[in-house]
This record gives sequence, C-alpha cells and structure tokens, in this order.
Amino acid sequence: MSLQNIVREMFAPDGLLSRTVEEFMPREGQTEMATAIARTIDQGGVLVVEAGTGIGKTFSYLVPALLSGTRVLLSTATKTLQDQLFGRDLPRLIKALGLPVRIALLKGRGSYVCLHRLQAARQNSNSSDHLAVRTLAKIEQWALATRTGDLAELPGLDERSPLIPVVTSSRDNCLGSQCPQFRACHVNQARREALAADVVVINHHLFFADLAVRESGMAELLPSVQTVIFDEAHQLNETGVQFLGKQLTTGQLLDFARDMLADGLQHARGLLDWQQLASDIEYAARDLRLVVGKSYPGAKLRWVETAPEQVTASAWNEALGALHAACTRALLALDTVSEIAPDLVRLSERGGIFIERLEFFAGACALESVRWLDVGAQLRLVESPLDIAYTVQTRLIKSTEEEGVQRSWIFTSATLGDDARLRWFTEPCGLGDAEVLKVGSPFDYAKQAALYVPRHLPKPSDPGHSAQVADFVARVAPVIGGRTLVLTTTLRALHAVSEALQRHFTDSKALEILVQGQQPKRELMERFRQSDQGGGAGCILVASASFWEGVDIPGDALQMVVIDKLPFPPPNDPLVEARSKRLEAAGRSVFNNYFIPEAAIALKQGAGRLIRRESDRGVLVVCDTRLVLMGYGRRLLAALPPMRKISSEDELTEALNALTRPSTTDPSWL
Repeated sequence: MSLQNIVREMFAPDGLLSRTVEEFMPREGQTEMATAIARTIDQGGVLVVEAGTGIGKTFSYLVPALLSGTRVLLSTATKTLQDQLFGRDLPRLIKALGLPVRIALLKGRGSYVCLHRLQAARQNSNSSDHLAVRTLAKIEQWALATRTGDLAELPGLDERSPLIPVVTSSRDNCLGSQCPQFRACHVNQARREALAADVVVINHHLFFADLAVRESGMAELLPSVQTVIFDEAHQLNETGVQFLGKQLTTGQLLDFARDMLADGLQHARGLLDWQQLASDIEYAARDLRLVVGKSYPGAKLRWVETAPEQVTASAWNEALGALHAACTRALLALDTVSEIAPDLVRLSERGGIFIERLEFFAGACALESVRWLDVGAQLRLVESPLDIAYTVQTRLIKSTEEEGVQRSWIFTSATLGDDARLRWFTEPCGLGDAEVLKVGSPFDYAKQAALYVPRHLPKPSDPGHSAQVADFVARVAPVIGGRTLVLTTTLRALHAVSEALQRHFTDSKALEILVQGQQPKRELMERFRQSDQGGGAGCILVASASFWEGVDIPGDALQMVVIDKLPFPPPNDPLVEARSKRLEAAGRSVFNNYFIPEAAIALKQGAGRLIRRESDRGVLVVCDTRLVLMGYGRRLLAALPPMRKISSEDELTEALNALTRPSTTDPSWL
C-alpha cells in the first residue's frame, strides 16, 4: 500500500488517530494536506502548503513524516514551538502510531548552559548584585542535575535575564575542543543525539545560522536527511536574511574587551597591560557610537556611501579606523601569549574576525545587498541580501539535485500569500516552481466572528489617532470584562495607547492593563488567561511585534482583537527601500506587488489571534478607515477570514453583550 493510502486511512473517521488520540477530529482539509505531503515524500520535490487556522497542520505533516520511515529534519519558528513539538506532539503521535522512532531536539548554543563559562561566572561574580548572585546560584544547582543543559527547563528563569549570555557560549567565545569541559558539553551532547535520531527538531534561526557559518553541526546532519519540513514558513525569508548577510555590533566589541581583560588577568597577569588594551577598544567603540549622535531608539540609517546618512563621513571613517587600530593592537598582543591558555587562543581568533568585519564595512556594499546602521544604546552594522531566493536555489534545492538524492522539501504556514500562487512567500524564497496547495480553515467565520471598522476615527496619520483608539477601547472593552488584545504597528503607538488606557482605569481599576515589555511574554500571557478564571480584574493586553503571531488563547479568555492601523511596512526602512527599488527597476508596481501583500499577510496574522477553536466567538476591530474607504481595502478585506460585518458602534455593543451570555454557545449569536 502506498504512503498516501496509509495516511488517508489514518485520518479516516474510523482510523487509528480517531481511536488513539483523544482530541482528534477528522477534517477534510487536514486529510488533503497530509496526503499531499505523503505524495511529496514518496516522489521527492517541493511542496508549499498554506493551511488555514484550525486545519491541524501539525498532525498533517507529522503523521506522513513518521510513517514514511525517512530521516526527517523539522524546523519551526521559535524555541517555544520546538519545545511543544518535541515534548508534546511528537511523543503523543509516536505512541499512538506505535513506531520505534528516535527523536532529538537541537537548539543554538545560546540555549544551553556552558559549564566552562558558568564556572568563570562564579569566579568573576559581583557579590554586591544580590539578585544576580541568587540567580547564578540557582543555575549552578540546576546544572548539577540537568541532563540536557537546556535553560528552557529551568523553572522561573526570566528569558530576559542578563545572566543568560554570561553562562552560555556563543560562536565568538566558544573554546571548541580546547575547552576543559568539552566532553561534558551540553551543546556537543545535543549534536550527537541529533546525528543518531530519526527525527530532529530545530528552528529557522539555527538552520540559517548554519548555512551562513557551518558551525552548528547541521553540515553533517542535513546530507543524511530525506525529508525537510519548515513549519511557520512565513518567517523564513526574514529569518534568512538576518544570517546570510554580515553584522557587527559595538556590543560584541565591548564584550570582547571585557573578556580579554578578565581572561588576560586570570591567565597572563603582568605579561601585558590588559587594562590599557581593553580600554582602547572600549573607548574606540563608544567613540564610534558618539559619532552617530542622537537618534530615535531603533532607528535605521541608510548606508549608501562611505558612511551612514546623517553621519559625517570623515568623522565616521576616522572612528572606524581607530576601532580597527585598537583591535589590531589587541590581536598582536594576544598572539604573544595565546599559547598559555585556550581562552586566549579563542580571544585571538575573535580579534581576527572583528578586524576582518571592520575592513568589510570600510569597503563598498555588495551588489543585490543593502547596508544600514541600527542605532540604539549600541550600534549594529548590517549588510543583508534582499531575500533568500539565491541561497535556497543554489544551496538547498539545486544541491539536492546535484547529490542525486531524492529529498522532499515541505513548507507550510497559516499565512503565505494573498494570491493563488502564494507569491508573497514563493518569490523571495526562490520557490516559484514549487507545487502549491491552499487548504481553507474549517471554522465557520461568518457565524463565529464579526469585523468592525470604526468610521468615526481619524486617519492613522492624525497625531490624535492613538489617543482615540485608546478612548474607543476603554469604552467598549468593559462590556466583555476586558478579554481584549490590542495590537499596534509601532512601539510609539504601543506606548501611547497603553498609557492612555492606564489613565482611563487608574481610579476605577475595573480592568488591568497589561503592556508588552513590562513583563516576560510568558508571564503576560499567563496573567491574561487567568483573568478569565476568576483571577482578579479583567485584562486588556496592549502589544506589538511578536504578539501579532504565535499567540494562542482559545476559549472566552480572548473575545476581541483590536488592530490600531493597517500594518504596511515602513517605507523608510532601508531593506524595504531596496526591495522597492528592485521592483521599480523590473517595471512592477511597488504598492501592488510589495506593500499590499505585506500588509495583507500581517493583517491576516493579527486577525488569526481571535478564533483558535471551533467553539470560539469574537470580534475583530480594525481602527483604520482606509480598509473600507480606499480601493485597495477590498484586497485586504479579501485576505481576512469571511467574517460578518458590523456597521455601527451600537451594533458592536450588542454583539459584545451577546458574548457575555450563555447564548454564545449558539452559532447564531451574531
């Protein structure tokens, strides 16, 4: 029997999954997707699948992959999703299918405690920082018992803790085989387990980091894999361009200077003036930052000529040269003592890399690339390709053909485009010839959800727009006791809306305002969910960036999603500008071929937070009148699920009131 037929039987109403997986529910779209993946695994080739929310795409790709008997590499967008696949979905399915499959989890080295750096952190700890001392002691105690060394397993460790980079290694500071803890290294252990496993779960960052520097062990792993699956594939292009270009930060140079001072004093005290060498690099890095002057946090400065815009070329080149000279002096000094200890050898190698990178950024930008300067407390010098198409074609798809290997490439996500060929995804990823499948959501959006666009609000360009969005939310959210997620397109709007909402509820405290950045994302989500379980006041969560996707709050805890404005890409972003110019040069409409598809995908992602299960009910509010007044609004509306339209605030209030009554279990609540 073919793999397609076996898979079809598994997903049948009376199939094995129905009998062994408690929450499994047969869905036509899920079966269609699973059989298409089974055919691709059998025949080889490339398949791109857009699977609407609720399809159950995880089972759709895991079942045929597990049953195929091929070696599988599974990549997803985040470490959290990795943990979910490895710790929940894969073990449950392997048990249900009764298969003797070995699985492994592989993350980047920054996810694992480094035993050598942990020991050094204890020796160099500042006893006056009591919180850091307590956290370090907690990590040390946990490190004695952990098998994997994965810091995600340590309860209560804030993912934003400044101690994490201190007790983990990076490509810059890892000592490799010269490390005294090399045999016990958790990173090496994870790589060994990955090489011996049938299914390996990684993330997109790790995949592209390896393509860029061949450092994570993937070079040995990928050739032995027959099936490669990318979940949450809509993030591939933006993730890829981060790693396939070149970067250098002043923060890296400051870390280098601090490590050189600490290791020099420990291993070669008195042989060199370590304080002076480190200070020279620190001062030169800070001088480079001072040359740039003041900018808005997160500003990106175009870099077309010899220096970034708004920066005097002579001052920039002089500061860059001084930094190069300081690093060169450090490298020459390190070379005289590097044989004393592995730490000094690695420092010498790091110094050489930084010098090469400084020389690279002193030269001209490569063709088909774009260069810019990220400005914050530190500087980040970036040169990036415009997309990953060339890399995918030459280093993935074409290399498979040259090896004579029948390899299957499967790319899937809930949002990959707003046209039949999914060109928003396939073009920048070099997958124009791939087979494309679109599988619609099983949800009945017309009965489960409604869409409202408040026409009384000013244009998003109006200075008072954010304040009026906050007024609107403060007026309608209490009807459902909070249960509202407000998604903003900029951090400036995030602060404006959240501060205005906090003022609204300062006295009454009827609703609690949760704000992205004030607590770790995991804690914010937990508090938001608890508000639906009698855990205090109802909540309004105001968020941006990462909350537009990957947020799963099923049930009554979330019943209204408010989007402040249409999520067009920022036109002055250097990468956006470069992509726009390339389209113009090809005679294509930038607005229709880039800005509209980008906004459609992001809008669909944000709207996707609302309905997560067949029983969910809710209202989507888009506070941007362009959606209903401009001609292009029809295309953006078409990208959204087919929700019922609400035409007035009175009608909105009526729908929200209905959500608070038991009658919401009736599909006709709207």
